[in-house]
Amino acid sequence: MGRQRTPKNVVAEPVTVGKGPVAGTFQTDTGTAELIPDGDNPYGWLLMLNGAQSSHVDLADPLRLEFEYMRWIIALVHDRWDAGAKLRTLNLGGAACSMPRYLVAAYPNSRNIVVEIDGKLANYVRDWFDLPRAPLLKIRVGEAREVTESLTEASRDLIIRDVFAGAKTPYPLTTAEFTAATKRVLIPGGVYVVNCGDSPALTTARREAATIAAAFKHTVIIADPPMLKGRRSGNVIIAGSDSPLGDGAGLARVLLGGAMPAQLWDDAKVRHFGRSATILSDVEPG
Repeated sequence: MGRQRTPKNVVAEPVTVGKGPVAGTFQTDTGTAELIPDGDNPYGWLLMLNGAQSSHVDLADPLRLEFEYMRWIIALVHDRWDAGAKLRTLNLGGAACSMPRYLVAAYPNSRNIVVEIDGKLANYVRDWFDLPRAPLLKIRVGEAREVTESLTEASRDLIIRDVFAGAKTPYPLTTAEFTAATKRVLIPGGVYVVNCGDSPALTTARREAATIAAAFKHTVIIADPPMLKGRRSGNVIIAGSDSPLGDGAGLARVLLGGAMPAQLWDDAKVRHFGRSATILSDVEPG
């Protein structure tokens, strides 16, 4: 994740690195990282970044995803690719690498690149959580847009954007120009998935939906009903592809059966949702 910088004198350097996770607060390049043991799971750890919940890791089970929105994304991935797929993924926003760690375990033939802006955090995470090594999981330190724009055309099957500065995704990672860059990097029919954080007004989600729908032939939205009805702040998953997404009954059934049941909106609903919104652009009008 991209994160806002906080004063560098907040905490001291960690004294124990390289022997697994240790509870405490540690200095990173962009602020602070706090590791908190999961009181309900002796193998679980919560990673807080600059005071906000960022990731959860189960050291004993990489297939356990504690955050519901991650399970929604994975449900979409499983609906598209079977376990033997030679999946090539680009994960924008690393944190504890919960999602790419899952993908390595679920797709043994996959190759996963993680882009993390905070180099010190990337080093800590490798030490703390003993992540799979390249080529299964490669962490590339850099800014997400710059790295994406540098990649070879048609070189990824799946791109997942989960980047936040505070409660919002940095604006340059939301625009039509950046969406076009992701489409160039994807193979024909590849899938672009974004985690959009929004308020009950859903203004950002509408604009992101309109922007992604303008770039791809097929779209879906996944979120829980209270979020989609504008009753709370939270996560909206938006995906685009030039191949159909979630067009069978399986994905909708899986999402409804989760611990936090979610709705699947098809392309028509997504386009209706974003119909009055202005497409995001590198040059904002006015």
